[in-house]
Parts: sequence; C-alpha cells; structure tokens
Amino acid sequence: MSGIIVWIETKNGQIKKLSKECAFVAKSISEAKNIPYAAFLVNNSELIDEVKKLGFKKIYNTTAEELENYSSEGYAAAFSNAGKEFNATYFIVGGSALGKDLAGRTAAKTNAGLSTDIVEIDYTSEPFKVIKPVYSGNLLAETEMNGEIKVLSIRPNVFTEMEDVGGDAEVVTNSPDTQNIRAKVVKAIQAALEVLDVAEADIICSGGRGVGGPDGFDVVKDLAKTLGGAVGASRVAVDEGWISYDHQVGQTGKVVSPVLYIASGISGAIQHFAGMGTSKFIIAINKDPECPMMEKADFAIEGDLFKIVPVLNEELLKVKSRA
Repeated sequence: MSGIIVWIETKNGQIKKLSKECAFVAKSISEAKNIPYAAFLVNNSELIDEVKKLGFKKIYNTTAEELENYSSEGYAAAFSNAGKEFNATYFIVGGSALGKDLAGRTAAKTNAGLSTDIVEIDYTSEPFKVIKPVYSGNLLAETEMNGEIKVLSIRPNVFTEMEDVGGDAEVVTNSPDTQNIRAKVVKAIQAALEVLDVAEADIICSGGRGVGGPDGFDVVKDLAKTLGGAVGASRVAVDEGWISYDHQVGQTGKVVSPVLYIASGISGAIQHFAGMGTSKFIIAINKDPECPMMEKADFAIEGDLFKIVPVLNEELLKVKSRA
C-alpha cells in the first residue's frame, strides 16, 4: 500500500502556515486515493501534539544535533528514508526557499518525478495531474506525473489551510545517520522576528524603483503596518540596496500569492509579475498609466505614490479606529 509524507516546516517554534496548506493537499490526495498520510518533523518534538491535530496517521519525529539548522543533504536523506519506511509514493513540501531545495534533493534521491510551484491539483486523475504557472506566469501548464514516486512543491497561499481535525498519530522517533553531510550550517542569520514573511502574507505592500531610495519605503511600511501585511520589493529596489533581499518578490526572489497585493512605484516587469501574478487582487499606484503593472492590476491609481499612499493609509486608520 502506498502513502503520502509531508515535510512540516517550522519557524520560531511554530508550524508554518504553508505546511498546514501542504497537510490539506495530503488529506485531499489521501481521500481521493484511499491511502494514508504521514508527517516528517525535524527537531521539534514539542510540536508533536500540534501536528497530531492535522490528521496524520504517523509522525516521523527526526532528531539530530547536526540538523538543528536546515541541511540540504541531511534533510533530504532523512526525508527520503522516512518516506521509504512509510512506503510513500507522494512527497509533499511547501514552496518556500528551503522547500524548493528539499523537493529537488528528495526527487533525486528517490528517483521521483518532480513538479514545483503547483497551484491546482486534479486529485482523482490517472495519471496524476497538477497545474503550475509557466513562461513567467503567462500560461498555466497541466502536467501529468507518470512516475511511481512523485515529489510535489506547493505554491504558498493557494491551497486551503488545514484545520484541526484531531487524531492520535503514531509517533516514530529516529536519529538519522548524519556522518556523510558534507556542508554544515554554522550560523543562521534571520530577519527580526516581528517582520512578516512575504511568502506567507495575505496582504503585501510592495515598493519599486518609484520609491526613490531607502527612505521612500517608509510610506510603504506604514501602509503594510496599518493593513497587517508584509513589505515587499522589486528586484531594482533590492539591487540598489534600499531594502534587504528577504523582501524581494519575483522570479529571482520569492513567489507569493496573497489576497491583496499593493504595488507602489513598480513598473511590473515580467520577472516581477512571475512572482506575484497569482495574487487574488492587485492594486497598482504609478505615475505611468501605461506601465505593465497598471495594465494588469484590478485597480490602478495614476499619480505620485508619496501623495497617494499616505492619504490611503490615513483613511484606513480612520476606518480601523471606528471598528
């Protein structure tokens, strides 16, 4: 009997929202194919009770000092071994930066078919079919996965977040062989804890060349704070050093799918649109009415962002104060 195994990615001692979306995908495949699904958890034993609530049949609780920080080789070896023990034919990871790395490594180790950035799945299809953006998001491709083993990488904020369904999963604790790890993370440098990751945010306020410099992001940050969203940026803004890379949205940054994406001073080059084109609602603010972002937006505002964004923020604060 085959099965499904999901990597539970964590951050600051919490299960990432994206992993709960992966759990929903696993449950959906499980129901369609009548096969069980298991979780793969690394060095987070304190989260076992939380993981159990997501309905898994088994939890492979992997502990190893060498895996305290993400290790490409170590995680892939442990994940593929857990999958082999569970007889998994589906390996599911979230499409985060680490998840994309793990997906490729796992596919190579298990000789599996790999599909990344998935936005839709035909759960009952034979052969198994998934849909993903191609050509910088200009088209959607339907892909048949014919191999016995399949590795799926899920685009963030596309699938439903798994609700707590309860369960009494069997916990299998193991300590994998880490002697063959050739590269070790000595120190992990991360953004301030209060900074919301654009990859998982429902609302993103982004700035581009039009903000003019580091100080120009102040109005964008104020708007994001008011809306409870994350701050994003185009590649130009990051390359100029106006904001750090972890805010970059686009083909060479993070791929996002928020409910609302507000682009201030972003022309909308195809590389940027490839990273946020699946946003459910796009608002563009730009002086140039003919730039690509204005044409692709659901709502476009022509004008100076430094006059428009503060007014928008002020009005939103008024609404919040009355709520």
